[in-house]
Amino acid sequence: MSDINAPNPTIDRTVQIFDKFYNYNAGVPASEYDVVYSYFESVFGTSMAAQNFTTTLFRIANQTNVPVMVLLQQMQGQSAPQITLTMAYYINTNSSPSTMLGLNAVATPNYYVARNIVA
Repeated sequence: MSDINAPNPTIDRTVQIFDKFYNYNAGVPASEYDVVYSYFESVFGTSMAAQNFTTTLFRIANQTNVPVMVLLQQMQGQSAPQITLTMAYYINTNSSPSTMLGLNAVATPNYYVARNIVA
C-alpha cells in the first residue's frame, strides 16, 4: 500500500533565489524558504518586503555559515524597525572588514574638550 504523504524522490525540494542588486544566486531548501518568507510577510505585510528580507537572510546565513533557521529564531519577536536594523548590521558587517572598525571602541573625548562640558 502506498503512502499519500510520501515524498516524491524525483521532485527537487529546493528553491532558487536570486538578487540582481547584490548579484546573489543560491539554491535553498523550499521548506526553509517558505518558513522565512511567511514570517517576514507576517511582520512587514507586503510580498515585496518579505521577498527582499528572505533573500537577504539567506545571503547572511550563507556568508556567516549560521543556519538560516537559527538567524530567524533570533529575530522572532522583533518589530519591523528592529529587524531592519539587525539586517543592516549583518549586511554592513559582511560587506567590508573595515566597515565595523571602532564599533566596540569606547568614545573618549579630548581632555580639553571634556573639561569644558558642563553636565
